[in-house]
Amino acid sequence: MECLRHDDPPRLGPYLTLARLDADSFDGGAVPERRYLARTADGERTVLLCAPLPDAAAPAAWAMEAELASRLSVPRFLRPTSQGSEAGLPWYAVPYTPVLPLPAALAAHGGPLPEDLVRRLGAALAAGLAAAHARGQAHAGVSPAAVLIGAAGPLLGCFGAVRSAAPWGPPGLDPGCLAPELRSGGRPEPLGDVFALGAVLAYAASGHTVPEQSELPPGLRRLLASCLARDPADRPSAPQVLHALSTTGPARTPAPAPAAAPATTVLDEQAPPPLPGRVVAALAAQSAELLASELPAAPPARPAPQKVH
Repeated sequence: MECLRHDDPPRLGPYLTLARLDADSFDGGAVPERRYLARTADGERTVLLCAPLPDAAAPAAWAMEAELASRLSVPRFLRPTSQGSEAGLPWYAVPYTPVLPLPAALAAHGGPLPEDLVRRLGAALAAGLAAAHARGQAHAGVSPAAVLIGAAGPLLGCFGAVRSAAPWGPPGLDPGCLAPELRSGGRPEPLGDVFALGAVLAYAASGHTVPEQSELPPGLRRLLASCLARDPADRPSAPQVLHALSTTGPARTPAPAPAAAPATTVLDEQAPPPLPGRVVAALAAQSAELLASELPAAPPARPAPQKVH
């Protein structure tokens, strides 16, 4: 949790903002949208509340992407449950569960995440992307800040950040996550998501979205290099990334799948990926701090416009 700034809205729709989810800066790129922890005035509902960056995204396009995300039922995608507009500023909300943006998780852990955890997180995200791609839909906002780490596994927010960008470029996206074809003005496509996923996993494993090969665990180097290929035709699909992350890795020997059954993947396990102790402690601290937060005085309601006769 981070303190509100003077330019943060005290209220969006029925929600009073309590704190920012994201720090002002971190080693991992900016955040494509503003994200707050907020609560209703009666204290009954606590939410993660999102709004576009000021002057950085087209508000109408951002609201359209939020509406599309609310109608998608895709595993691991953050799905808005309510949305609206306050004084021309669109917003959407999802029920609150303790989560840390991936850069905050690395900061809490004290450095890059263990390779096995990177693989498990990557497999979960690849499964979500594969489901979206099967519907012909690209996420177009994958970045370290878009990945929210919680006890139940990762969630992917910031949906459509590239599509809702202002004319001068995508706001708040780490440049290392933007595929070459997008940097040259191309449309977001599924293989652009794969490039961004490769950059996110490189970040989780090394602390950088564009690391040196020597900074990556040997078991991830070939896969991440293929995800980050300049030519989209040289990249694997999301299902291929999922298969590679699920069937190889430290202390995991690939075995041929039985002819009559699909290969078992890490996603078939009931328990979510175990998180490092310091990350769990940071999630618990966020929850405790939020529970202890006092509601600010509600700003006065805007008077209804008067008709002039």
